[in-house]
Formats: sequence, C-alpha cells, structure tokens
Amino acid sequence: MREDLLTQLEEWHEEDEYEEIVDAIMEIPAEERDYDLISHLGRALNNLERYEEAVEQFLTIKEEGKDDPLWHYRIGLAYYYLDQYDDALREFEISDQLDPGDEDTLEFLEWIRSKTPQKPVEESSVQFDFDTDFDFTNFWDDSEHALEKYVSDTPTDELIASVEEELVFKLPAFYINMMKLHNGGIPQNRCFPTGEAVSLAKEHIRISGILGIGREKRHSLCGDLGSRFVTENGGFPEVGVVICDCPSESEVVMLDYRSSGNDGEPEVIHVDKENNYKIIRLAPTFEIFIRGLVDEEIYDAKP
Repeated sequence: MREDLLTQLEEWHEEDEYEEIVDAIMEIPAEERDYDLISHLGRALNNLERYEEAVEQFLTIKEEGKDDPLWHYRIGLAYYYLDQYDDALREFEISDQLDPGDEDTLEFLEWIRSKTPQKPVEESSVQFDFDTDFDFTNFWDDSEHALEKYVSDTPTDELIASVEEELVFKLPAFYINMMKLHNGGIPQNRCFPTGEAVSLAKEHIRISGILGIGREKRHSLCGDLGSRFVTENGGFPEVGVVICDCPSESEVVMLDYRSSGNDGEPEVIHVDKENNYKIIRLAPTFEIFIRGLVDEEIYDAKP
C-alpha cells in the first residue's frame, strides 16, 4: 500500500499535480507520516510556492535529514524564496559538502553570494547542526615523512596563546581541539572539491599537509616554513593564516579573517600565486573544510 502511494506521488510530481500530492499526504494522520512522505510534502509545497509551510514540514524531519543532501537542498530552496539568505546559504553549503558538484546547488550558492557579497561570517552561515564529535579514526597518514616534518607534541594552552599572539589571529576552536588530539600532519584524504576550475581544468585543490600549533617543526604555524614565512616570502595576501601547504609552492590554503575580524570565525580559501593570486572560497569554517576533504584517488582515476 505504501509503495503504491509513493509511486503515485512520484507520478503526480512528474505531471506537476502538486495539489494532489499535498491533499493525499495531509489526509494521512501526522503521526503516521514518515521521512519519505514529509519529503514529498515539502517538495510539493515548494513547487506551490508555499515556502513557509514547506519549512515547517522539513523541520519536523530535521534530525533524519541532517545527512541527506536533498533535505538541505529543499529547505535551502524554501529559505531562498523567503529571502532568508543566511539560512539558505547554510543549507546549500551543507548540501554541497554532502554531494559536491551538484549544478543546481552551485547555482543557488552563486545567486545567494551575489546578493550578500559582504556578509560578515559571524552573522551568516557558520552555525551548523553537525554533530561536533568528528571521528578522526583513520583520518591521519602517520608516515615517517609526516611525523618528521609536520607532527608536533600536544600544544599547551600557553603555547596556543603565544602562537595566536605571534600570528595576531585567534585560531578556530575546532582546529585547536583537533590539534590537541593530533598536532599537525598529513591527512589520508588530501583533496577538496571547488566546483570551479582551479588550474588545468581541475575542479579541486590538493593539500600536502595541515600545519600544527608550534614552532619546532618546519611545517608548523610558526615554524621555519610556517604561515608568516610563506606569506612574506611568497607575496600571498595578508588576510589571515596559512593553515595548509600544497604540492605546488605557488598555492596555499589559508584561514581568511577579512569578514570576521581577527578574533572571529575565519573562512577557508585557496590562493594561487601563479594565477595572479586568485582566491577561491573553499568553506565557511575550518570544520566544514576538514569534513569536505576527499580521497585524491577520486581524481587520479579520471582521464
């Protein structure tokens, strides 16, 4: 019976019979509507331009939908047409992280950013409903090279404070907690999708490692090849902190504090010196950047 209803709902959707979908689902008692039915209902309400009702329905399945890119896309669409661009940006960015490269999602992101180009980060999309407990099992590649060049001892609070003072920027809380578990290193997954060509038609960037908090290791924030050295000697824009180095010395990944201020939550950007210092925005927070890293074999396998 339920499968027949879902089939009928899909047929109505294909025929643009959205009122039929709403009427059929609303006849079912609210306590008997599951994730699939409410998803169909919310989509139909969006298509009928009943966006406030759509948001109400989607929020009833918020917990079930947190890992579903379609849920984030559909509620993002409703927020967009309600002119709630902060909420829309948050949802489309999460959708893009869960399903990178979707053309419709990227198009909405472009529209939203064109409408709010100077929106400060702390007022926009940095609050996410992700579980804050990130699973670092198998995250790091603790090769001999990584241990020698990147990985430092656990940073003390005093060291963190002195590094922040030297850099003149407050480091993101997620990054600090991450470094307290494993201070710098080379991740297993080293690519991040960009949704636009970076160089040679590539739509991703690749990092070599993540700089840890310290001074002793060359590849640490205040080490010999740390943030200040790379910025000053490479001519990179002084917008924040170099947080990851890349295989090419002409590229870096930085924490960008231009919108947030030195004590705020920075965005993550990629800067390409060889491409006239082109800046590509990667993620609204360092946490989202870490969650978005993917295996480089995905790209190596492509012709």
